[in-house]
Amino acid sequence: MVVDDGLGEGKAGPTGFVPDAAAGAGGGGPAEAGGAGGSGAGGSGAGESPNAFGMGAEWDPDPITIEGPSPASRPAKASEAPRPDVARDVEEYLSSDYFHELTYYMDASEGQDLVKLTIDGRNVEIAGGSTILAAAEKLGIQIPTLCYMKGINEIAACRVCVVEVAGLSRLTPACATAVSDGMSVRTNSPRVRASRKTNVQLMLSQHDCMCPACIRSGNCGLQELAGDLGLYRLDYGRDVPENDWDRGFPLQKRESKCIKCMRCVQVCAKTQSLGIWDAVGSGGRASVNVSGNRAMAESNCSLCGQCITHCPVGSLGERDDTEKVFKALADPKVVTVAQIAPAVRAAWAEYFGLGRESATPGLMVAALKKIGFDYVFDTSLSADMTVMEEASEFIKGFMGGDPGPYPLFTSCCPGWVRFIKTEFPRMVPYLSTAKSPQQMFGAIIKTYFAERNGIDPNSIFQIAIMPCIAKKHECDLPTMDSSGAGRDVDVVLTTREFVRMLREEHIDVTLFKELGFDDPLGESTGAGVIFGATGGVMEAALRTAYCLATGDKPPVDTFRTIRGMNGWKEATFDVSGRELKVAVASGLGNARKLMDAIVSGEVRYHFVEVMACPGGCGGGGGQPINRNAGNEAQERENTLYNLDELSKYRFSHENPAIIRIYDEFLGEPLSPVAKRYLHTVHRA
Repeated sequence: MVVDDGLGEGKAGPTGFVPDAAAGAGGGGPAEAGGAGGSGAGGSGAGESPNAFGMGAEWDPDPITIEGPSPASRPAKASEAPRPDVARDVEEYLSSDYFHELTYYMDASEGQDLVKLTIDGRNVEIAGGSTILAAAEKLGIQIPTLCYMKGINEIAACRVCVVEVAGLSRLTPACATAVSDGMSVRTNSPRVRASRKTNVQLMLSQHDCMCPACIRSGNCGLQELAGDLGLYRLDYGRDVPENDWDRGFPLQKRESKCIKCMRCVQVCAKTQSLGIWDAVGSGGRASVNVSGNRAMAESNCSLCGQCITHCPVGSLGERDDTEKVFKALADPKVVTVAQIAPAVRAAWAEYFGLGRESATPGLMVAALKKIGFDYVFDTSLSADMTVMEEASEFIKGFMGGDPGPYPLFTSCCPGWVRFIKTEFPRMVPYLSTAKSPQQMFGAIIKTYFAERNGIDPNSIFQIAIMPCIAKKHECDLPTMDSSGAGRDVDVVLTTREFVRMLREEHIDVTLFKELGFDDPLGESTGAGVIFGATGGVMEAALRTAYCLATGDKPPVDTFRTIRGMNGWKEATFDVSGRELKVAVASGLGNARKLMDAIVSGEVRYHFVEVMACPGGCGGGGGQPINRNAGNEAQERENTLYNLDELSKYRFSHENPAIIRIYDEFLGEPLSPVAKRYLHTVHRA
């Protein structure tokens, strides 16, 4: 069939359509060996492979056409966009219809027969519809990629994964080309290497290559690839873009580092359902920026940080607050207090290559003491406090009669709170008023702890080490100053910033002996620890809520059915003869589906936990970035559940430190004192 969508005359194909711009109407791309481009992809001369973001090379297999991320805002037609100027080809790709009408040479239909092919002289058998990249992975053959993310970003934008297929005149992207029976592929031929070098050189021509001053130095996909290709000089002139960014905002973008791979665009749109990023501008002004011509601070960004953890280079990162902490540590008049979130203990030592069994909380405490912190506490204690307040709040409504049409939503994840305020503002009144563990701890430190230890609360500088970007914004909220001594939490550091501080102090954690958390706030339970896992907040709260409702202590694993990495989980439990329906979601795309179902009346629950990041805090936007790992969130979650099983106390209300704080200061859950320091008001 022939399909014409106004982009120009189409050419027939059994499964789809390729615009003429992709069939050779464009201007010449660079030659594969790094020389000048020919007269066009469909014309004569060199230029067999399109450049990294370039136009104009025809791919041979039969295509299907898939919409790009923003077809509604298309710029000039693809036939008008390509120009023979090689240096401008790099920027031009993003402004073209060719990008917005991305063409994939693959047939991903399920249930196809196995096909046999040869890759680098080795035979492999794989299901039809699979890509060359998948077949190579099955053989253990590495094909480099930059933009590719399975199931999320499969647009062949970077052109780094091109391979040579016998019988095809041009190179083809392994990530978007389906295997066929009898296919013979070469993944690293001289022709392939020359093309990759050209494409990467073009990226570097628009990239700030001051690698020593980059937060991703040593952990950068582009840096590693350039080294693997032996690129020690640049053959193209340099034109590095800059951007005007609010340096006070928790999330930072450096345009000079962006390679326009579209990973941030796709993960924000597909995984988190927010669409904060988009390709904007045209021609030489093409870039990836905030969609809708908005400033980031004016957008509906949840600050989940998933764009950061999926960026292959140093274009995206958190606002660095380490200098504020070093300044406080150097001031003898300041009392420095650190609190460490549960999920941090499961991830912080990945940079040092320590196994999770060796990366104990005691080593973290020792490292922080070595840096100079006066007190180090465990946020798991205030997670227990959150359970006391949130479980009491829930049971008061659930056991008090008809709980109403909508559930009580957990409120400990600030990314989720930002999301519900912008996307579902009418549901904000159903958020728990309990503060997050971070903010509860902040208030307790500058009130109860300060008074108990004879410390002027105004001299306390409290640092929270969190797996999260949104926590930086949370501590700045005007409602988070209940202690009367300035902000309850002064600075939030991500796990990555904590690691950078250790490196800057030249600390070798393997040389330390473990130290315990400081008294009297150093004791926590397994229930507090699992706050860092998706479903952990719900499970911890239900353990105590059941006790509050029935007076009986349930088996500790009664509520474990809500564990796991599924994006939307639900369960039903019996509490004193009453049916209790709960749901757990992680990842904002899953949260949106859940909320749509709740608002429409399709489902009904009594209690709902939502975490903004897929997998919960273990997969948080402030956690270490491991480009080559698998499911770190799952592994970190398993670590937390293992710690729970090893804990002396596994119910929050059994924590001796919690019992003491309520006896000496708070009174009881939901008391006037507790509401003053441990609760807040949410406004849409």
